[in-house]
Amino acid sequence: MVRNLLVRGMLAGIVAGLLSFGFLKVYGEPQVDRAISFETKSDDAKAPADSTKAMSLPEGEQAELVSRSIQSGLGLFTAVMVYCTAFGGLFSLAFAFAYGRLPGTFAPQGVSALLAATGFVAVYLVPSLKYPASPPSVGDPETIGVRTAYYFIMIAFSLAAMVGSITIKPFFVQRFSNWNATIIVALSYLALVAVAGLLLPAVNEVPEQFPAVVLWKFRIVSVGAQFIMWATIGLLFGAFAQRSLVSKKLHA
Repeated sequence: MVRNLLVRGMLAGIVAGLLSFGFLKVYGEPQVDRAISFETKSDDAKAPADSTKAMSLPEGEQAELVSRSIQSGLGLFTAVMVYCTAFGGLFSLAFAFAYGRLPGTFAPQGVSALLAATGFVAVYLVPSLKYPASPPSVGDPETIGVRTAYYFIMIAFSLAAMVGSITIKPFFVQRFSNWNATIIVALSYLALVAVAGLLLPAVNEVPEQFPAVVLWKFRIVSVGAQFIMWATIGLLFGAFAQRSLVSKKLHA
């Protein structure tokens, strides 16, 4: 069963990748171009009036390794498709683990939708509130390792808080109604991630002159692309899993 679910998860990831690529190509790349333009203008303004130093640099240091057209076309397509396909496979494995273990009775489509919704919140949305995505020219290249580490730590905190909060829900259901238990679980998760957000250091390396509109639109597009991926995988894989598991039960 796991193998069949894995294949279906990767197929859902491929569809999600195509949709995400189209969205990023249309709405994301213009913001990246504006950010690169800002970076280029900033570098030109910082350059010394005497160009002899630039003239003396080796030609290989000035050459662009990968053209911008390839980056925004084939490069973006490859990266998005590999990411979404792999994520679809991981999602199917998470579904295989969660199916039948969640409190209450959920059909495969319900489990998939619930897993996608909670995953989007815990794995992307909440960590991004603390460490939002930034376009090129935002952030010191020397701190990228530290910033990446902080981001993954926040993801780990958020995911652990989500899993822990859901795990203890049956304890509250026994003492309160299901609705009140759900509210307690949600508040518990929010409290835990709020503490994690306060403990982790803030990162603000946005240049003062960077266009606020470009930064805002880039981050909105990043959220939109992730939402498209999670929603597509959650709904499409749910339909695949529903058909596969129901068919298996009928032939059992």
